[in-house]
Amino acid sequence: MTRPKMKIRKGDRVIVISGRDKGKIGEVIGVFARENRALVQGVHIVKRHQRPSQTGPGGIQERESRIHISNIALMDPSTKKATKVGFKIMEDGAKARIARKSGEAIPNG
Repeated sequence: MTRPKMKIRKGDRVIVISGRDKGKIGEVIGVFARENRALVQGVHIVKRHQRPSQTGPGGIQERESRIHISNIALMDPSTKKATKVGFKIMEDGAKARIARKSGEAIPNG
């Protein structure tokens, strides 16, 4: 099985475009290509009931859950709005990601 190509990477600033957290902005903590999901800091918070153990106390803990990649969009570095990702070959032959709305290069996480 081939892994799907992901245009969003770890360290990118993204904005949620649909769902209960619509409009929230966060940084991508991890990308799970086989599931088409990403883990975004401060987005899609769920409550986890944890049993007490020797290493830590139990209780109800809040943490981020994975969100589907179709519900997030990369944030344009110049306009701070959602944009699509494009690719461009630079003069030195390197392939760089660009924001489609502004044409500006996206910094690598």
